[in-house]
Amino acid sequence: MKNRTIIGILCIILAVTVMFGISPIINKMASGKIKDVQVNKKIEQGQLITAADITKVEIGSYGVKDGVIKDEKQIVGKFATSDIYSNINIYSEILTDTADTADDIFNNLNGIQAMSITISNFANGLSGKVQNGDIISVIVVDESKSSIPVELTYVKVITATTSTGTDSDQQAKNENGTYDLPATVTLLVNQAQAKLLALYEQNSKMHLTLVYRGDTEGANKFLQVQNEVFVNEVETNE
Repeated sequence: MKNRTIIGILCIILAVTVMFGISPIINKMASGKIKDVQVNKKIEQGQLITAADITKVEIGSYGVKDGVIKDEKQIVGKFATSDIYSNINIYSEILTDTADTADDIFNNLNGIQAMSITISNFANGLSGKVQNGDIISVIVVDESKSSIPVELTYVKVITATTSTGTDSDQQAKNENGTYDLPATVTLLVNQAQAKLLALYEQNSKMHLTLVYRGDTEGANKFLQVQNEVFVNEVETNE
């Protein structure tokens, strides 16, 4: 009898908890709805977003962060700073007004240089997976030793290019569903880096390692660290 009384009390407590605790949360989740804009297919980094790529959906407002984009005019005509997938909410930080294409960078070098190096084999170039905007390190293999030169620790990829001269972000699929592999990778470098790469291209082997793939802000943090190497060298020489 005593056990039944205890069980009955516990059931009452549980019912009250559900009524005043969980139920309001569920009701709030069910009642609050908002309409936002999402993409209807995968949008790759650097790709232009068109009206055909987006759809309006109604979602529950509970747990949605402030700043979610609800107006399609804020998305159409923008470029993706990283891959965007369907069924996810879109925020301004993953969009940009300018593309990260090779032509964009070539037209805005502003004293920085672009230089291509050869991808000698499949493995050396990240198995064909290097993308525009990637931050990579260059490993130099010379005889029995390898190292990452401090000047080439963080380098930005402008594009990878096939043997026919097609940039990776402009490629179309082959009939069998594959893409042609890149033969070169073009990097954003200063004069000192360009000289080193030219030397290693002739006398050593180079491997690329992926350091960062993401938005421009994140990539720039690595480039700033790399730039400090050259600033410190100038100060030391002075």
